[in-house]
Amino acid sequence: MATTQAISGGQSRRRRQLSDAALLRLFIFPTLILIILMNIFPLFYSLYLSFTDYSAITRQAPNWVGFKNYSDLLSDKQMWIYFANSGRYALLSVGLQTLVGFGLALLLNEKFKGSGFLTTLILVPMMLSPAVVGLFWKLIYHPSSGIFNYIVTFGHPTAIPDILASPKLALWGIIIVDVWMWSPFVMLLCLSGLGAIPDYIYEAAAIDRASWWRQFWRITLPQVAPLLMIAVLFRTIEAFKAFDVVMPMTAGGPGEATELIALNLYRQAFGGQWRTGRASALAYIILIIVIGISNVYIRFLNKIRGD
Repeated sequence: MATTQAISGGQSRRRRQLSDAALLRLFIFPTLILIILMNIFPLFYSLYLSFTDYSAITRQAPNWVGFKNYSDLLSDKQMWIYFANSGRYALLSVGLQTLVGFGLALLLNEKFKGSGFLTTLILVPMMLSPAVVGLFWKLIYHPSSGIFNYIVTFGHPTAIPDILASPKLALWGIIIVDVWMWSPFVMLLCLSGLGAIPDYIYEAAAIDRASWWRQFWRITLPQVAPLLMIAVLFRTIEAFKAFDVVMPMTAGGPGEATELIALNLYRQAFGGQWRTGRASALAYIILIIVIGISNVYIRFLNKIRGD
């Protein structure tokens, strides 16, 4: 009798295990299929289209042209102007975000009265929609009704030209917005790194009469550097993809002063040109550049961790 009950109990457990495995597959397989359809298939299909002469609004089948799209893009001097604009934008915006975000993290790490409220207030910009931020700052930069010119010119807005209409200042106007919006992201990562540094390290340095600068250079910066590099990596990748803030503010103007490579990719793919094959090739050129930059950052990050 006991043996029969044991056998029936084992069979019921086996059935329950099989049902659990079936339930697991029931949840995993639809997710895998969705990932393949939403990510992997478009990735390889766009790679195929990058070797073709194809327009998404025509009914003609893709015409295979090999590396012609890539060679045309790389030999186009105008495209290098857009890449240069994106490079300047990424270098200046990410550099300023790093300095501002790290500085804010050092300030807020002191835990003064109201630091928690101030931290929450600083984090608000990165929670807003980028397109809304672009429109918001376009109104702020308005030469007659915007508040920015009144502040920087002490109530005499005619003293400086319209920032977004000036070829020399328009890119700086967008950089200021990007720094305002994403410096809190750098600050947040740096704050987590600063909070993880044990207090006894600073106490030992104080006993050795180490100066503030020496404590910062020998303790604070090395401990926070890995997280700081991760923040710089993420922000550099996003800078090369910048579109939703720039489009409502300047749409690439005046002239080509703020025509970033992501905006030009949009124009070739959808903005009246509908050169799907050429746009796909440009997208993969951007991808290769971003991967190369990311590898440099990752190697430097691994070196920091090793040290």
